Amino acid sequence: MFRSRSKDEQAATAKVTADQPQQPRDPQAPKGRPTPKRNEAQSQRRSLAKTPATRKDSAKRQREARRTDLARQRQALASGDERYLPARDKGPVRRFARDFVDSRFVVAEFFLPLAVVILVLSMIRAGAMQSYVLLLWMVVIVMIVINSFILAFQLKRALRKKFPDENLRGAVAYALMRTLQMRRLRLPKPQVKRGERP
Repeated sequence: MFRSRSKDEQAATAKVTADQPQQPRDPQAPKGRPTPKRNEAQSQRRSLAKTPATRKDSAKRQREARRTDLARQRQALASGDERYLPARDKGPVRRFARDFVDSRFVVAEFFLPLAVVILVLSMIRAGAMQSYVLLLWMVVIVMIVINSFILAFQLKRALRKKFPDENLRGAVAYALMRTLQMRRLRLPKPQVKRGERP
């Protein structure tokens, strides 16, 4: 029933396999794709060799990577380097919104100094001073609201004109939040002068 293969059949099989070219396949290469070049394979091996052995080592590496990323982002916020900015500040739409705000005088940027002045004046208990301070406070608030509405309208129109096909969602709110910061303290740092066209 079980017949042993003849010597002729074994020799023929050996000859067929000898004729086929032997190509060693990289075990890391996915099936159906060519074997990676030597330098790619070496870089893959090096990256595998660099993988941390313990959980403690991996946590330490993650902390170091996070620290370097944050340092790079801080430097980018100071210099305006687009490559390393945080996601909320990236892109031409956000850059235009920043430049639009930075090129104008905005009432909202003086909110903090004015608030301090009004707070100091409110401590004076002389005659009608309290009513004047309250009136000044109301005038400042109304001016900020009106100025913010005008700026939002102008920025929306400018964004639609300059970026008709881009996603403009959140750009106006981003710009209005920037107006609340004093020009010197804004991050990313202003890249345009006041009065300059963005």
